[in-house]
Amino acid sequence: MDKREQMIRLWFSMWLEKKDLGMDDIFAENVSYTESWGPCYSNRETVKHWFQEWNMRGSVIAWDIKQFFHNQTIVEWYFKNVMDNGDIEEFDGISLIEWSAEDQIQSLKEFGCNLHNYDPYQKSDTPQFREEKIHWF
Repeated sequence: MDKREQMIRLWFSMWLEKKDLGMDDIFAENVSYTESWGPCYSNRETVKHWFQEWNMRGSVIAWDIKQFFHNQTIVEWYFKNVMDNGDIEEFDGISLIEWSAEDQIQSLKEFGCNLHNYDPYQKSDTPQFREEKIHWF
């Protein structure tokens, strides 16, 4: 198994087991970890704190890896629109593209990440989440 895949599987396992099984080996000291709905953790110690604190409030009961992508195309992008009613949306995202044998797009899936990131632990060891509707992309 590829070393990177092993690290990702280990990270997912940590959540399922609620144990730090080697975050120091997986994450760089200055890691930037952004959740899809906005929170952003700016170093390994904050990621460790988030992991421990979150697991005191809840439990991950499933986090299944569907597949790893080695031969597909992933495009990272920024998107912004304005609707006729004045609503504006913007977010970061990726497109996952699978190709046919004829080099045509066979499948394209888009995934989004909230652009307005924040550190919920900035003022306290207890997370302070924004009072806003969470957009699950």
